Amino acid sequence: MDEVLEEGKMKREVSLLDAVSLVAGSMIGSGIFIVSADITRHVGSAGWLLGIWAITGIMTLIAAISYGELGAMFPKAGGQYLFLKEAYSDFVGFLYGWSFFAVIQTGSIAAVGVAFSKFTSYLIPQINEEMILIALGPLQLSSAQLLALAIIVLLTYVNTRGVKEGKSVQTFLTVIKIACLLGIIVFGLWALKPEIWTSNWQNAWPMRKMNIDGSFESYTMVAALGAIAAAMVGSVFSSDSWHAATAVAGEIKNPQRNVGLSLFIGALTVIIIYIIINIVYLGVLPLNEIAFAKNDRVGVAAADIIFGTTGTSIIAAMIMISCFGCANGLILAGPRVYYTMAKDGLFFEKVAHLNKNGVPSFGLWVQCLVACALCLSGRYGDLLDMVCFVVVLFYILNILGIYRLRITRPNAPRPYKAFGYPILPAIYVLLASAFCILLVFYKPNYTWPGLLIVLTGVPIYLLWKRKLAAH
Repeated sequence: MDEVLEEGKMKREVSLLDAVSLVAGSMIGSGIFIVSADITRHVGSAGWLLGIWAITGIMTLIAAISYGELGAMFPKAGGQYLFLKEAYSDFVGFLYGWSFFAVIQTGSIAAVGVAFSKFTSYLIPQINEEMILIALGPLQLSSAQLLALAIIVLLTYVNTRGVKEGKSVQTFLTVIKIACLLGIIVFGLWALKPEIWTSNWQNAWPMRKMNIDGSFESYTMVAALGAIAAAMVGSVFSSDSWHAATAVAGEIKNPQRNVGLSLFIGALTVIIIYIIINIVYLGVLPLNEIAFAKNDRVGVAAADIIFGTTGTSIIAAMIMISCFGCANGLILAGPRVYYTMAKDGLFFEKVAHLNKNGVPSFGLWVQCLVACALCLSGRYGDLLDMVCFVVVLFYILNILGIYRLRITRPNAPRPYKAFGYPILPAIYVLLASAFCILLVFYKPNYTWPGLLIVLTGVPIYLLWKRKLAAH
């Protein structure tokens, strides 16, 4: 295939602080304010609520410090697509890249955009899903949907202006959202109610299903393991995108050092914040009010206790900032993966071009189009549930890829080596494999549909390979 001409070159303008902000900002969306309700319903105790977040945090941190080796070995754009391609084959890399484009990244962007508009309705009541502004036959667009679309389009445009603009927005918003979270933590700990805290911890460790009437159902030992896996679906997705910096490795300064370091610092920061936020929830809300908060919005319920009558507005504004920053991070990172796929002849050729600002602008707009379509379809939530399983499977493959590359390329330069190798990566593989196996048995709807989405990439891969051979 002829070399693809580039109108510009990727610019190494992303500092360590910017990369950390990309990781942390992409991780923190609206999940931390919502998913603790579902976790509590599954596990029914304060100890296990924190335990689920801790298990997820440990897995995320091990994966982050392990990925540092891959990022240092391949300091180019592409992230997990590139790692899987180098460790296994073009085919394995493409299946991830296809899933990433079709659902994982674009669905996440849609979900965060809609979450932004939903929380805007607390401040601007006219922004809601019932207010239909445009009706074109079966297609009806509400004010909330239009705002979500506007956010996605706006941030896509900002990121076409160059990585400097995109990362500046990201760093600023991440600093603001972490400051807001720290504010919630400080005021939340100050507002902690000893009687509620004591009550929540009186029977802290039994694993049981919590019912809306306050009653509990005991699990068998095996069913308890299934409940842990089901509960972790929310915490895993709330902690996802910790690998965002690997996608922009081609634009990070001193990538051999800063890619791995940004993954570690960003993931550790978010994990600590998530656990402390849940401690705040347990200090101001009875367990049943965490489990059955209105619309699962635990953060809003807690803010009403912490800040009084202004609590809802404060938390709504904070979540809007959080979602805006999260969407920007996802939008920034995604097209770098498609760009590398296109350079390999496995995606639309135009995506392999950089604009005069040194960014894959066509990839940004293609991503925008798919994210907007998912946003309008309203199916992004179901799709994200479906791919939770395969997302973790790809993480397992990447971690195993470290072992494989140590064998197949023993002399390849490794400026950074995975901390705790081979023990810590093996622990991740065991924990993540257990999570996936349990989902197969206890949440099958979260497994096989995701695999089908991945498998739709097989004929598409064969078509692109045929096109590549024709050249």
